[in-house]
Amino acid sequence: MEKEIVVSGIRPTGYLHLGNYFGAILNFIKMQEKYDCYFFVADLHSLTTHPEPKHLKESVYRVLAENIASGLDPEKATLYVQSQVPETAELYLLLNMLAYKGELEKVPTFKEKIRQHKENINAGLLTYPVLMAADILLHRAKKVPVGKDQQQHLEMARNFAARFNHRYGNLFPEAQGFNDGSEDLVKIGSLNGDGKMSKSQHESATLYLADSDVQIIKKIKKAKTDAGPQTPNTPKPDYIQNLFGLMSLVSAPEVIEQFEKNYQNCEIRYGDMKKQLGEDMVHFISPIRKRTDEILEDTAYLEKIIKQGSEKARESAAATVKEAKKLMGLYYQAP
Repeated sequence: MEKEIVVSGIRPTGYLHLGNYFGAILNFIKMQEKYDCYFFVADLHSLTTHPEPKHLKESVYRVLAENIASGLDPEKATLYVQSQVPETAELYLLLNMLAYKGELEKVPTFKEKIRQHKENINAGLLTYPVLMAADILLHRAKKVPVGKDQQQHLEMARNFAARFNHRYGNLFPEAQGFNDGSEDLVKIGSLNGDGKMSKSQHESATLYLADSDVQIIKKIKKAKTDAGPQTPNTPKPDYIQNLFGLMSLVSAPEVIEQFEKNYQNCEIRYGDMKKQLGEDMVHFISPIRKRTDEILEDTAYLEKIIKQGSEKARESAAATVKEAKKLMGLYYQAP
């Protein structure tokens, strides 16, 4: 039985953090066992912010290394770099003819970007959803793992697919958002109690997969707490619940149970809890960090993975673009 195709990408901006791991990568690791997965590093998307070439290359290598170190298997899933599959840009151009200026200007992420970066309102920002649609439609994916902030982009990809099919002929499936049965993905809050962990914001309150043991312990030690509950069974504030949530991901059940009991009985000692959480978090992150460093040292291995993944991705992509051009009247070769 042919496996359903799943596509997802990640921008090479900043270091991956605990939220990336539990909110996305862990899900991808499960998916690679059951689906035909295409996971790519979205380096073309990152060009909208004009990264330095040297830094972009380093970031691409790091994202690949961290994903592989976390458990993605290049033999089970197709791991590739977006720019190394030129059919991506070709389909992006074709889909731009089906996108309308008015709808692109209404996209919330575009409005947010032009507020934040008034000096850099480039065409790539405006047509960002079209490139994202090309990423999805390139492999004729049926499933796309997305968070709430990407739902509108997926809906636009579905719209572009429907427009193409209506105008030229049936080619593209209208992909569905899914998370492999995990309806409520783990959301990791910032250690300072202010929003989610982020690649670029609140760095001192974000646990990165590249953090040293000392950094991990230091960050957790500074995590926001309070004087503790004054009456039994007091509901936990969000920032305290976040610490318990982190502990539920990396600590033994009996350890969590004991600190939960201490909290409910108003006997919680946050210093002890942070010490335990720090040790358990080091035990969890350090093997990923060490494996990442090993992979980054082996440039030849990374280049092999990029070449291997790009070649496989191009097989799927070339077939799609060929069919699209035929339907659009742009294919001039004999059958």
